[in-house]
Amino acid sequence: MTKKVRIGIFGVGHLGKIHLRLLKEIPGYEVMGFYDPDDTNAQTAIDEYGIPRFDSPKKLLENCDAVDIVSPTTTHFQIAKEAIRKGRHVFIEKPLTHTLKEAKELVSLADEARVKAMVGHVERFNPAILGLNKKNLHPVFIEVHRLAEFNPRGTDVSVVLDLMIHDIDIILSLVKANVKRVSASGVAILSKSPDIANARIEFDNGCVANVTASRISVKSMRKMRIFQPGAYISMDFLKKKSDLFRIADRAPSATDSPQHFEIDLPDNNKKYITYETIEKKDGNAIQMELELFYQSITQNKLVPVSISEGYQAMQVAYQILDKIEQQLLTEK
Repeated sequence: MTKKVRIGIFGVGHLGKIHLRLLKEIPGYEVMGFYDPDDTNAQTAIDEYGIPRFDSPKKLLENCDAVDIVSPTTTHFQIAKEAIRKGRHVFIEKPLTHTLKEAKELVSLADEARVKAMVGHVERFNPAILGLNKKNLHPVFIEVHRLAEFNPRGTDVSVVLDLMIHDIDIILSLVKANVKRVSASGVAILSKSPDIANARIEFDNGCVANVTASRISVKSMRKMRIFQPGAYISMDFLKKKSDLFRIADRAPSATDSPQHFEIDLPDNNKKYITYETIEKKDGNAIQMELELFYQSITQNKLVPVSISEGYQAMQVAYQILDKIEQQLLTEK
Protein backbone atom coordinates (compact mmCIF):
# COMPACT_ATOMS: atom_id res chain seq x y z
CA MET A 1 0.00 0.00 0.00
CA THR A 2 1.36 3.41 -0.97
CA LYS A 3 2.16 5.55 2.03
CA LYS A 4 0.37 8.89 1.87
CA VAL A 5 2.14 12.19 2.43
CA ARG A 6 -0.24 15.07 3.05
CA ILE A 7 1.20 18.10 1.29
CA GLY A 8 0.21 21.76 1.08
CA ILE A 9 1.30 24.31 -1.50
CA PHE A 10 2.30 27.89 -0.82
CA GLY A 11 1.89 29.96 -3.96
CA VAL A 12 -0.21 29.00 -6.98
CA GLY A 13 1.10 31.43 -9.56
CA HIS A 14 2.50 30.22 -12.90
CA LEU A 15 5.04 27.78 -11.44
CA GLY A 16 2.89 26.92 -8.44
CA LYS A 17 0.10 25.67 -10.70
CA ILE A 18 2.58 23.40 -12.48
CA HIS A 19 3.63 21.97 -9.11
CA LEU A 20 -0.01 21.61 -8.10
CA ARG A 21 -0.92 19.65 -11.23
CA LEU A 22 2.08 17.33 -10.86
CA LEU A 23 1.52 16.73 -7.14
CA LYS A 24 -2.04 15.62 -7.88
CA GLU A 25 -0.67 13.14 -10.45
CA ILE A 26 2.09 11.63 -8.29
CA PRO A 27 0.92 8.52 -6.36
CA GLY A 28 1.52 8.94 -2.65
CA TYR A 29 0.85 12.65 -2.33
CA GLU A 30 -2.46 13.82 -0.92
CA VAL A 31 -2.82 17.51 -1.78
CA MET A 32 -4.58 19.08 1.20
CA GLY A 33 -4.89 22.59 -0.20
CA PHE A 34 -2.99 25.79 -0.81
CA TYR A 35 -2.35 29.25 0.56
CA ASP A 36 -2.02 32.25 -1.75
CA PRO A 37 -3.08 35.80 -0.83
CA ASP A 38 -3.68 36.64 -4.51
CA ASP A 39 -7.40 36.17 -5.20
CA THR A 40 -6.94 35.77 -8.96
CA ASN A 41 -4.32 33.03 -8.58
CA ALA A 42 -6.42 31.36 -5.92
CA GLN A 43 -9.66 31.31 -7.91
CA THR A 44 -7.91 29.89 -10.98
CA ALA A 45 -6.41 27.09 -8.87
CA ILE A 46 -9.81 26.30 -7.33
CA ASP A 47 -11.55 26.28 -10.71
CA GLU A 48 -8.92 24.15 -12.45
CA TYR A 49 -7.98 21.70 -9.70
CA GLY A 50 -10.82 21.80 -7.19
CA ILE A 51 -8.63 21.92 -4.11
CA PRO A 52 -9.38 24.03 -1.04
CA ARG A 53 -7.85 27.43 -0.34
CA PHE A 54 -6.70 28.02 3.25
CA ASP A 55 -7.05 31.54 4.62
CA SER A 56 -3.84 31.42 6.67
CA PRO A 57 -0.46 29.67 6.52
CA LYS A 58 -0.98 28.39 10.06
CA LYS A 59 -4.17 26.49 9.17
CA LEU A 60 -2.56 24.91 6.12
CA LEU A 61 0.47 23.80 8.14
CA GLU A 62 -1.80 22.16 10.71
CA ASN A 63 -3.20 19.88 8.00
CA CYS A 64 0.07 18.80 6.32
CA ASP A 65 3.04 16.49 6.70
CA ALA A 66 5.04 18.44 4.09
CA VAL A 67 4.91 21.73 2.19
CA ASP A 68 5.85 22.82 -1.30
CA ILE A 69 6.91 26.48 -1.26
CA VAL A 70 6.49 28.09 -4.69
CA SER A 71 5.73 31.60 -3.48
CA PRO A 72 7.85 34.74 -4.16
CA THR A 73 11.42 34.44 -2.89
CA THR A 74 10.89 37.16 -0.26
CA THR A 75 8.30 34.93 1.46
CA HIS A 76 10.31 31.67 1.49
CA PHE A 77 12.03 32.18 4.82
CA GLN A 78 9.02 32.88 7.01
CA ILE A 79 6.95 30.05 5.53
CA ALA A 80 9.78 27.51 5.71
CA LYS A 81 10.72 28.60 9.23
CA GLU A 82 7.19 28.02 10.54
CA ALA A 83 6.89 24.72 8.66
CA ILE A 84 10.17 23.37 10.03
CA ARG A 85 9.29 24.45 13.56
CA LYS A 86 6.13 22.36 13.25
CA GLY A 87 8.16 19.37 12.04
CA ARG A 88 6.98 19.58 8.44
CA HIS A 89 9.18 18.48 5.55
CA VAL A 90 9.88 21.31 3.12
CA PHE A 91 10.46 21.61 -0.60
CA ILE A 92 11.53 25.16 -1.50
CA GLU A 93 11.87 26.55 -5.00
CA LYS A 94 15.17 28.20 -5.82
CA PRO A 95 16.61 30.53 -4.70
CA LEU A 96 16.35 29.17 -1.18
CA THR A 97 15.69 32.53 0.51
CA HIS A 98 15.98 36.26 -0.08
CA THR A 99 19.11 36.72 2.06
CA LEU A 100 22.11 34.66 3.11
CA LYS A 101 21.31 35.16 6.77
CA GLU A 102 17.86 33.65 6.25
CA ALA A 103 19.32 30.70 4.33
CA LYS A 104 21.86 29.97 7.05
CA GLU A 105 19.16 30.01 9.71
CA LEU A 106 16.98 27.60 7.74
CA VAL A 107 19.89 25.15 7.42
CA SER A 108 20.31 25.17 11.23
CA LEU A 109 16.59 24.83 11.87
CA ALA A 110 16.23 21.90 9.45
CA ASP A 111 19.22 20.12 10.99
CA GLU A 112 17.80 20.54 14.49
CA ALA A 113 14.30 19.43 13.49
CA ARG A 114 15.62 16.49 11.43
CA VAL A 115 13.12 17.13 8.67
CA LYS A 116 13.68 16.58 4.96
CA ALA A 117 14.50 19.91 3.33
CA MET A 118 15.04 20.09 -0.43
CA VAL A 119 15.69 22.97 -2.84
CA GLY A 120 14.14 23.02 -6.31
CA HIS A 121 17.23 23.33 -8.49
CA VAL A 122 15.39 21.74 -11.39
CA GLU A 123 18.31 21.71 -13.87
CA ARG A 124 19.90 18.92 -11.81
CA PHE A 125 17.21 16.71 -13.33
CA ASN A 126 17.65 17.79 -16.94
CA PRO A 127 18.44 14.79 -19.22
CA ALA A 128 21.51 16.69 -20.47
CA ILE A 129 23.19 16.25 -17.09
CA LEU A 130 21.49 13.06 -15.92
CA GLY A 131 23.02 11.26 -18.90
CA LEU A 132 26.50 12.13 -17.63
CA ASN A 133 26.02 10.70 -14.13
CA LYS A 134 28.16 7.62 -14.85
CA LYS A 135 30.82 9.48 -16.84
CA ASN A 136 34.15 10.32 -15.28
CA LEU A 137 34.03 14.12 -14.95
CA HIS A 138 37.03 16.09 -13.65
CA PRO A 139 36.50 19.64 -14.93
CA VAL A 140 39.43 22.02 -15.27
CA PHE A 141 37.53 24.71 -17.17
CA ILE A 142 33.77 25.31 -17.44
CA GLU A 143 32.04 27.81 -19.70
CA VAL A 144 28.34 28.58 -19.36
CA HIS A 145 25.83 30.72 -21.26
CA ARG A 146 22.29 30.96 -19.93
CA LEU A 147 20.31 33.52 -21.95
CA ALA A 148 16.58 34.19 -21.76
CA GLU A 149 14.08 36.66 -23.12
CA PHE A 150 12.83 39.27 -20.68
CA ASN A 151 10.03 38.10 -18.40
CA PRO A 152 8.79 40.46 -15.66
CA ARG A 153 7.90 37.44 -13.51
CA GLY A 154 11.50 36.90 -12.39
CA THR A 155 12.52 40.47 -11.63
CA ASP A 156 11.93 40.28 -7.87
CA VAL A 157 15.58 39.11 -7.76
CA SER A 158 18.67 39.78 -9.88
CA VAL A 159 19.58 37.64 -12.90
CA VAL A 160 22.24 36.03 -10.67
CA LEU A 161 19.60 34.63 -8.29
CA ASP A 162 17.01 34.13 -11.02
CA LEU A 163 19.02 32.33 -13.73
CA MET A 164 22.74 32.07 -12.96
CA ILE A 165 22.11 30.23 -9.69
CA HIS A 166 21.05 27.14 -11.71
CA ASP A 167 24.56 26.92 -13.15
CA ILE A 168 26.28 27.83 -9.89
CA ASP A 169 24.51 24.88 -8.26
CA ILE A 170 25.50 22.49 -11.06
CA ILE A 171 29.11 23.70 -11.07
CA LEU A 172 29.41 23.26 -7.29
CA SER A 173 28.04 19.72 -7.63
CA LEU A 174 30.63 18.87 -10.33
CA VAL A 175 33.76 20.54 -8.93
CA LYS A 176 34.87 18.81 -5.75
CA ALA A 177 36.81 21.73 -4.31
CA ASN A 178 36.29 24.94 -2.36
CA VAL A 179 35.79 28.27 -4.09
CA LYS A 180 39.02 30.27 -3.97
CA ARG A 181 38.16 33.53 -5.73
CA VAL A 182 35.21 35.19 -7.45
CA SER A 183 35.21 38.12 -9.86
CA ALA A 184 32.17 39.49 -11.67
CA SER A 185 30.55 42.33 -13.57
CA GLY A 186 26.96 43.09 -14.46
CA VAL A 187 24.45 45.78 -15.32
CA ALA A 188 20.77 46.58 -14.74
CA ILE A 189 18.98 47.50 -17.96
CA LEU A 190 15.25 46.83 -17.70
CA SER A 191 14.88 46.28 -13.95
CA LYS A 192 16.37 47.66 -10.75
CA SER A 193 18.78 44.74 -10.29
CA PRO A 194 21.36 43.25 -12.71
CA ASP A 195 19.75 41.84 -15.86
CA ILE A 196 23.00 40.58 -17.37
CA ALA A 197 26.03 39.31 -15.47
CA ASN A 198 29.31 37.51 -16.02
CA ALA A 199 31.28 35.76 -13.29
CA ARG A 200 34.60 33.97 -13.04
CA ILE A 201 34.72 31.38 -10.26
CA GLU A 202 38.13 29.94 -9.34
CA PHE A 203 38.50 26.82 -7.22
CA ASP A 204 41.27 25.55 -4.94
CA ASN A 205 41.98 22.63 -7.28
CA GLY A 206 42.68 24.98 -10.22
CA CYS A 207 39.34 24.62 -11.99
CA VAL A 208 37.89 27.84 -13.40
CA ALA A 209 34.26 28.49 -14.36
CA ASN A 210 33.25 31.37 -16.59
CA VAL A 211 29.49 31.95 -16.31
CA THR A 212 27.27 34.36 -18.23
CA ALA A 213 23.57 34.92 -17.57
CA SER A 214 21.18 37.32 -19.26
CA ARG A 215 17.42 37.84 -19.14
CA ILE A 216 17.35 40.41 -21.95
CA SER A 217 18.40 38.21 -24.85
CA VAL A 218 16.54 38.00 -28.18
CA LYS A 219 16.89 34.22 -28.08
CA SER A 220 17.18 31.55 -25.42
CA MET A 221 20.35 29.58 -24.76
CA ARG A 222 21.23 27.21 -21.92
CA LYS A 223 24.61 25.65 -22.62
CA MET A 224 27.47 24.40 -20.47
CA ARG A 225 30.83 23.28 -21.81
CA ILE A 226 33.24 21.27 -19.68
CA PHE A 227 36.92 20.84 -20.53
CA GLN A 228 39.10 18.27 -18.80
CA PRO A 229 42.25 16.29 -19.64
CA GLY A 230 41.48 14.18 -22.69
CA ALA A 231 37.83 15.14 -22.97
CA TYR A 232 35.33 17.85 -23.81
CA ILE A 233 31.65 17.75 -22.87
CA SER A 234 28.98 20.02 -24.31
CA MET A 235 25.60 20.15 -22.56
CA ASP A 236 22.54 21.76 -24.10
CA PHE A 237 19.86 22.10 -21.43
CA LEU A 238 17.28 23.36 -23.94
CA LYS A 239 17.75 20.42 -26.31
CA LYS A 240 18.22 18.11 -23.29
CA LYS A 241 21.27 16.32 -24.65
CA SER A 242 25.03 16.18 -24.24
CA ASP A 243 27.91 15.58 -26.64
CA LEU A 244 31.00 13.83 -25.30
CA PHE A 245 34.34 14.10 -27.12
CA ARG A 246 37.40 12.10 -26.02
CA ILE A 247 41.01 11.94 -27.24
CA ALA A 248 42.40 8.46 -27.92
CA ASP A 249 45.73 7.12 -29.19
CA ARG A 250 44.01 4.51 -31.34
CA ALA A 251 40.89 4.44 -33.44
CA PRO A 252 38.05 2.70 -31.62
CA SER A 253 37.21 -0.85 -32.61
CA ALA A 254 34.05 -1.74 -34.46
CA THR A 255 32.59 -3.19 -31.27
CA ASP A 256 33.13 0.09 -29.39
CA SER A 257 31.37 1.86 -32.28
CA PRO A 258 31.61 5.53 -31.25
CA GLN A 259 32.00 7.94 -34.11
CA HIS A 260 35.51 9.28 -34.53
CA PHE A 261 37.85 11.29 -36.69
CA GLU A 262 41.61 11.44 -37.04
CA ILE A 263 43.88 14.43 -36.43
CA ASP A 264 47.55 14.82 -37.37
CA LEU A 265 49.96 16.27 -34.82
CA PRO A 266 53.61 17.33 -35.18
CA ASP A 267 56.27 14.61 -35.46
CA ASN A 268 53.92 12.32 -37.41
CA ASN A 269 51.77 11.74 -34.34
CA LYS A 270 48.15 10.84 -34.76
CA LYS A 271 45.28 11.19 -32.34
CA TYR A 272 41.70 10.12 -32.63
CA ILE A 273 38.72 12.11 -31.44
CA THR A 274 35.80 9.90 -30.52
CA TYR A 275 32.41 11.46 -29.98
CA GLU A 276 28.98 10.37 -28.91
CA THR A 277 25.69 12.08 -28.27
CA ILE A 278 24.12 11.20 -24.95
CA GLU A 279 20.36 11.49 -24.98
CA LYS A 280 18.70 10.18 -21.87
CA LYS A 281 15.00 9.46 -22.04
CA ASP A 282 13.18 12.74 -21.60
CA GLY A 283 11.04 13.19 -18.53
CA ASN A 284 9.44 15.96 -16.53
CA ALA A 285 12.22 17.39 -14.36
CA ILE A 286 9.86 19.04 -11.88
CA GLN A 287 7.91 15.80 -11.52
CA MET A 288 11.15 13.91 -10.94
CA GLU A 289 12.32 16.20 -8.16
CA LEU A 290 8.92 16.07 -6.44
CA GLU A 291 8.90 12.26 -6.69
CA LEU A 292 12.37 12.11 -5.15
CA PHE A 293 11.23 14.43 -2.36
CA TYR A 294 8.38 11.97 -1.64
CA GLN A 295 10.84 9.05 -1.59
CA SER A 296 13.17 10.88 0.78
CA ILE A 297 10.27 11.30 3.22
CA THR A 298 8.76 7.81 2.99
CA GLN A 299 12.02 5.86 2.66
CA ASN A 300 14.19 8.09 4.85
CA LYS A 301 16.59 8.80 1.98
CA LEU A 302 18.84 11.82 1.53
CA VAL A 303 17.25 14.50 -0.61
CA PRO A 304 19.06 14.91 -3.97
CA VAL A 305 19.51 18.69 -3.54
CA SER A 306 19.84 19.51 0.13
CA ILE A 307 19.10 22.78 1.84
CA SER A 308 22.85 23.01 2.60
CA GLU A 309 23.63 22.82 -1.12
CA GLY A 310 21.04 25.51 -1.75
CA TYR A 311 22.80 27.68 0.84
CA GLN A 312 26.22 27.05 -0.72
CA ALA A 313 24.92 28.11 -4.15
CA MET A 314 23.54 31.27 -2.56
CA GLN A 315 26.89 32.00 -0.90
CA VAL A 316 28.61 32.03 -4.29
CA ALA A 317 25.74 33.99 -5.85
CA TYR A 318 26.07 36.70 -3.20
CA GLN A 319 29.83 36.87 -3.69
CA ILE A 320 29.06 37.54 -7.36
CA LEU A 321 26.49 40.19 -6.46
CA ASP A 322 28.97 41.88 -4.11
CA LYS A 323 31.57 42.04 -6.87
CA ILE A 324 29.01 43.52 -9.27
CA GLU A 325 28.03 46.13 -6.68
CA GLN A 326 31.69 47.07 -6.19
CA GLN A 327 32.11 47.38 -9.95
CA LEU A 328 29.07 49.63 -10.27
CA LEU A 329 30.31 51.86 -7.45
CA THR A 330 33.67 52.39 -9.15
CA GLU A 331 31.89 53.40 -12.37
CA LYS A 332 29.91 56.21 -10.71
